[in-house]
Amino acid sequence: MIRLVTFGWAVAILMVSCAAETSGGSPQASLGPRDTSLTREIGGDSVLGTKVAGVILPDVSNDGAPFEVIADADGILVVYFGYTSCPDVCPTTMADLRQALVEMGDTADRVSVAMITVDPDRDVDETLTSYVQYFVPGAHALRTRDDDVLRDAADAFRADYSVTKVPDGRVEVAHSPWLYAVDDEGILRAVWAFGAEPEAIAAELTSLLSD
Repeated sequence: MIRLVTFGWAVAILMVSCAAETSGGSPQASLGPRDTSLTREIGGDSVLGTKVAGVILPDVSNDGAPFEVIADADGILVVYFGYTSCPDVCPTTMADLRQALVEMGDTADRVSVAMITVDPDRDVDETLTSYVQYFVPGAHALRTRDDDVLRDAADAFRADYSVTKVPDGRVEVAHSPWLYAVDDEGILRAVWAFGAEPEAIAAELTSLLSD
């Protein structure tokens, strides 16, 4: 069963600005609005039921082996687009996901996690792997420096991102703040907004696994 809460909005406001970093300075952060919706439309179109199988990125947590964004048999793959120096949205989301998996108990063994960095120039392999596996041991760290490949992956999920270097030395990154659930046929089954409660994520994942 695919669950949907209708929520359409313009592409121009799909992203949150996670941080603007100064070289040698502290990150300047701006949190996007928190939203407890479990699943949604994006840009006015339903993305649930979209086939994202075929998106393949290097898994730098596994020596760069190709990784297809599809769950293991009878499992769910949770996918997130983010970056390691994000001071607010990304760590909050990953911590919420970790708590959701704890809430699920042994059922969480059927859930795998992959984080796709939108800032591959700064997120070197070791940094990205350590980051994502700090939150979820065994999670996949996906990184490509080919922007066409990364952009195609984001487009498949209706995600967006931008990385801008400004004259004063700061790097400004914005990205879609959602978690995505993909099944073992490569079908997008759920999308969680930033701020979804861990208990709600756990309940939805458990329900998806029982379908």
